Amino acid sequence: MTFTVYLSGEIHTDWRDEIKQGAAARGLDIKFTSAVTDHDASDAAGDHLSAQDNQFWRDHQSAKVNAIRTKSLIEQADLVVVRFGDKYKQWNAAFDAGYCAALGKPYVTLHAADIVHPLKEVDAAAMAWATTTEQVVETLAYVTQV
Repeated sequence: MTFTVYLSGEIHTDWRDEIKQGAAARGLDIKFTSAVTDHDASDAAGDHLSAQDNQFWRDHQSAKVNAIRTKSLIEQADLVVVRFGDKYKQWNAAFDAGYCAALGKPYVTLHAADIVHPLKEVDAAAMAWATTTEQVVETLAYVTQV
């Protein structure tokens, strides 16, 4: 049985690749999905619908188009990994975690110890908190073992 894992959050490092490579190295039967990780493409997701002079409406339009993918893939996932990096405030990642919590969808958070306090509610609803991609891979290996 293929396990589907949605990788949510920070797009400025290669954490997704580390998890995918670690899972492949262990021979895990996992299908990985995620949001569009090209920042410019994500920002322009709704531009084809109509030109917007106001940045708020451009962002609003693109957020809705992006949500089609995000909502669908989170709902289809068996597990979601939500990564919070140290450089940017990932409000979208927090939103994805909240959506998972509302759906009763299990999720694992991945972030450094120095942001435990601001993420205490997000972590409280998570099934696990990891600080390394290796810990995520180990968790995936455990939950997918036959």
